[in-house]
Amino acid sequence: MLSSTLKDHFSRPSEPTSIKKVKMESNMVIIFLSDGRIVYTPLDWFPVLRSANPIQREKFRISPRGIHWDELDEDIPIETFLDDYR
Repeated sequence: MLSSTLKDHFSRPSEPTSIKKVKMESNMVIIFLSDGRIVYTPLDWFPVLRSANPIQREKFRISPRGIHWDELDEDIPIETFLDDYR
């Protein structure tokens, strides 16, 4: 008989998940996370980004809390991509 439980097969990372890379596509925001996950999120979720031109969308910076666009005055926290937010 196995002494392990289902809980033993899942472990949380010791460090909080962070955004390592962001790729903007014409209809999608793709984020690459420190834990190896890749999250695809429709651009339609973000009206400010959707109405911005492609050059403006590419002018972002990654912060410990999420993604920020200075020119657009837009912040998207990492939780938006991780939770069933919408």
